[in-house]
Amino acid sequence: MSARTLLVELFTEELPPKALRRLGEAFAEGIHRSLASGGYLAPVADSPRGHQPWTWFATPRRLAVSIPQVLDVAPDEPIVDKLMPVKVARTPDGRPSEALAKKLATFGRAHLATGSLDATEGPDRIYVDSDGKADYVYLRRLARGLPLSSGLQRALDDAIDGLPIPKVMSYPGPGAYWNAEKFVRPAHRLVALHGADVVPVTALGLAAGRTTGGHRFLGRRDVEIATADAWAPTLEAEGKVVPSFDARRAAIEAQLAKAAQGDRAIAPDALLDEVTSLVEWPVVYAGTFDPAFLAVPQECLILTMQQNQKYFALTDDDGRMRARFLLVSNLATEDPAAIIAGNERVLRARLADAKFFYDQDRRQRLDARLPKLASVVYHNKLGSQGERVMRLRAIARAIAPAVGADPVLAERAATLAKADLVTDMVGEFPELQGTMGRYYALHDGESPAVADAVAQHYWPRYAGDALPEGPVAQAVALADKLETLAGLFGLGQTPTGDKDPFGLRRAALGVVRILVERKLALPLADAIAAAFAAFHAVAAVKPAVAELEGFILDRLRGYLREQGGTANQVEALIARQPSTLASLPERLAAVQAFEALPEAAALAAANKRIVNILKKSGAESAPAVDRALLADGAEHDLYLAFQTLGPAVDASCDAGDYASALKALATAKPVVDRYFDDVMVMADDAAVRANRLALLSGVSATMNRVADISKL
Repeated sequence: MSARTLLVELFTEELPPKALRRLGEAFAEGIHRSLASGGYLAPVADSPRGHQPWTWFATPRRLAVSIPQVLDVAPDEPIVDKLMPVKVARTPDGRPSEALAKKLATFGRAHLATGSLDATEGPDRIYVDSDGKADYVYLRRLARGLPLSSGLQRALDDAIDGLPIPKVMSYPGPGAYWNAEKFVRPAHRLVALHGADVVPVTALGLAAGRTTGGHRFLGRRDVEIATADAWAPTLEAEGKVVPSFDARRAAIEAQLAKAAQGDRAIAPDALLDEVTSLVEWPVVYAGTFDPAFLAVPQECLILTMQQNQKYFALTDDDGRMRARFLLVSNLATEDPAAIIAGNERVLRARLADAKFFYDQDRRQRLDARLPKLASVVYHNKLGSQGERVMRLRAIARAIAPAVGADPVLAERAATLAKADLVTDMVGEFPELQGTMGRYYALHDGESPAVADAVAQHYWPRYAGDALPEGPVAQAVALADKLETLAGLFGLGQTPTGDKDPFGLRRAALGVVRILVERKLALPLADAIAAAFAAFHAVAAVKPAVAELEGFILDRLRGYLREQGGTANQVEALIARQPSTLASLPERLAAVQAFEALPEAAALAAANKRIVNILKKSGAESAPAVDRALLADGAEHDLYLAFQTLGPAVDASCDAGDYASALKALATAKPVVDRYFDDVMVMADDAAVRANRLALLSGVSATMNRVADISKL
């Protein structure tokens, strides 16, 4: 039994670039996982995984994996089979029964039935043991390890079946005249090498060999691989292919930085991955375009380059776009002039289209486009985008004062927020909705606050995204999300499980983040009420206020947990049903500091006891504390202590100093403890009982001013 490197490669037509990374990783992981489960990987003592790491490869025309220390034969594996009860397996004279002989014959171990029930022969034997209820006869046998060809065949079949293929193609296999094979793209060659030996496996009608294909134009058509370890260096040297996806990506990034010549290449991860998936031998060239195109908003130019041509735009240190671009070619040549000129010509046409859209759009004001929104469907039960805009206007105007926004500007921004949906530029590039609305609003002479709100009312669009900056933008952003939430909750179209086709969880989290992180004094209940009020004319929408509030509070719980709060700390805050969410981070920090105090546990327990007493007493509590009914000692001391603590806690909370408020409560521990030691709250005298409940009600209100500490 020997361990050598295993190399498996599937050589195909050009694979879909946006799926290449996933396909490469899944192909390699599937083969590795199957071989590991079959015992084909030699154990390595000092490896955290128990074996040497494996390497995945993916180019536009191949998926491959290299796994070191793979055994040529799997280890023998002991197997124990529970056969039958002893009373069935043994004859009256104690010999093995005919039933046992037949059972053993099915395992190819009939010879073991000729002796006693404890017979032993080599690695196989039968024996008696209890399963906890009765004695059974067991067969212990040694399954011989299968050769690598068997294990790899299974691994290859499983890996191909489990690939995340976007769309399957049917194509004629080798020697076939009909669509006999199905794969993401037609496969042409299969390489399977264990050290220097070809492993005799098949896949997609192909028999494994040692010959792969090089670069279409730069390398050899047929590249013969001597050993598994030689595959990558041979492919690179003779085939002009960089097989490692990560190595190609790193090479592209390095060449982009060099070709930028001090400027900054805009290289988002998605574009880098896609370009890496399009080339096998990457070479970066620089091109130019007419500076006149820089009059078009640079977002349009960048998106045109990235989406249509897979180019990298360049900006200076201040973020201003240059009239240069970088392209990644699959051809290395001493004179790239023809390549550069061809790409410049194609880009010129693309940029001319963008300039045309921009110029045409500016010929008509945004507000003149509003009637067209009536023909754009928003939701089959909620009407058109035009009807939606009317609701956005009402919500934005209603909540504007609470967020410090001018209601007139907020309503104007809400009116124009969706108008760019019917422009040519957004029709070509939907990703620019909002962005183009801002440019067009400024061109029309709208207030900068209105124009910014048109762009930012979609924010935050994803986790960690920026929040709208000005009060007007915040009002419209909240209106946009609340309208979506109220409309769909009112229709009963709430998220189920992991399905959220309308992005309601994202919208609710956006509401939470804007209210909390922008420190807005808008009560959540008022915001929800304003949202449902905007649907008064839509009969299908029911006022699901409680359901929506609970949904948003669930997102708030998750948000606070991400800020470091424990489940109990978060519940302590939410149980107080805060009217506004702006102070919650400070309250959370105060609760965390309070919980670290030595008095915290006792006070939380005492507060929980108070809450339970008040809950069970119902309406017995007096409206106010009568000092004449207070007993001397512990009861009177508790009253005096909270007469002093109450105003101090209120003052600290009003100043936003929640930590000081909770720290002050810690001084009350001795009087609270003594009160419960010395005083019977539920006294027989009804007046005394009502007075004591009134005292505890005041104590509870002060103790829970910041958070419900009984939840701790």
